[in-house]
Amino acid sequence: MKYVVVIGDGMGDWPLAELNGKTPLQIADKPNIDNLTLKGRAGLLQTVPEALNPGSDVANMSIFGYNPLEYYSGRGPLEAGGINIKLSKDEVVFRCNLITEEDGRLMSSNAGHIGSQEAKVLINHLNRSLMDENNEFGKFLLDDMNSDNLNTPIFHGGMDYKHLFVIQDVLLSKVDLTPPHDILGEEINGYLSLGVEGETIKNLILQSKDVLENHPINKKRVKQGKNPANMIWLWGQGLKPKLPLFKDIHGVNGSVITGVDLLKGIGVFAGLDIINVPGATAFYDTDYKAKGRYGVDNLEKQDVQFIHIESPDEAGHDGNVEEKIKAIERIDKHIVGQILDNINNYEDYKIAVLPDHFTPIATRTHSRDPVPLAIYSSTNVPDEVKVYDESSVVDGSLNMDKGYNLVKRLLDH
Repeated sequence: MKYVVVIGDGMGDWPLAELNGKTPLQIADKPNIDNLTLKGRAGLLQTVPEALNPGSDVANMSIFGYNPLEYYSGRGPLEAGGINIKLSKDEVVFRCNLITEEDGRLMSSNAGHIGSQEAKVLINHLNRSLMDENNEFGKFLLDDMNSDNLNTPIFHGGMDYKHLFVIQDVLLSKVDLTPPHDILGEEINGYLSLGVEGETIKNLILQSKDVLENHPINKKRVKQGKNPANMIWLWGQGLKPKLPLFKDIHGVNGSVITGVDLLKGIGVFAGLDIINVPGATAFYDTDYKAKGRYGVDNLEKQDVQFIHIESPDEAGHDGNVEEKIKAIERIDKHIVGQILDNINNYEDYKIAVLPDHFTPIATRTHSRDPVPLAIYSSTNVPDEVKVYDESSVVDGSLNMDKGYNLVKRLLDH
């Protein structure tokens, strides 16, 4: 039996006035996903427990079969796993966004989708400033680092605006930080009352503007009419997670296809193979065809194939309904379509399609709504649901289930 799980990140949405009360999933031309739903079974999946924030980290950990209430330890360390950073038990990893600050407000959580090449230069510049005893950005850290058993805090470059900050201070794992995409347009100082324990993080965030504001890259971006990456935002911190291996739990092997370090990290800690696809950018221009092709080619080697696509989520954060619809249609054509064209080579198989969470255009951030799920099986009888969208699946035979039961449900039924 072969199993394919297609995750359209943030694909779920709420009815929109500009779509005459419909959602992007209801408007998008998605014949392959709809056909899977027609011939399969549908329902809802609660991927985010009430006690946790509706982030992609929590939601996708759930989809991969791990109860976040038991295993979740923060987003940062999961992303660290995705770029092969080896962590000690005392190191705290923060997600570090390059952001745009203007007049004390957070105006862009991704610095206008700054590219990896420019971002790498800025991250390296931050590290040099952090280690400069004459620079206020890092001076307060260096003053406290007089013990040989402390590792040097450091920024690690990731992809585009998504980076990491690692520091050896367990107490910082408890600081309450807000994701930057949740406070677009709001005053930054309102989210930096972090108490005594969070003073280091507050200073790093605020003083990063002095380091980045006048960098030649940002001067050039402003001249070109682009958002400058003139500040950092630290959030999503945590310690190294302890996940039991996927194969030990389920008795099958698996792999992950994604352009996002977070998903790679979950896969790494779960012992899944990470399939790196050229052109997987985690943005609108990601190579959907290549992802579909690699997914097809990898089926022969793996029992379970997770294929994750970030672009609907990015469109939701941008408030861009047109790009969200396009992303859904490209997932349908180039990923689900290619899988369907080739999976008949295997006698028995199952295909699941779902978002990890909603990213509504109206709010431009995540919500905890239960997500629509469709599962086609070559061996099961279909239910009465005809098309795939947020409201149609409510009447499906799968009913409502917890997200971390998805893998078990696929393998056991």
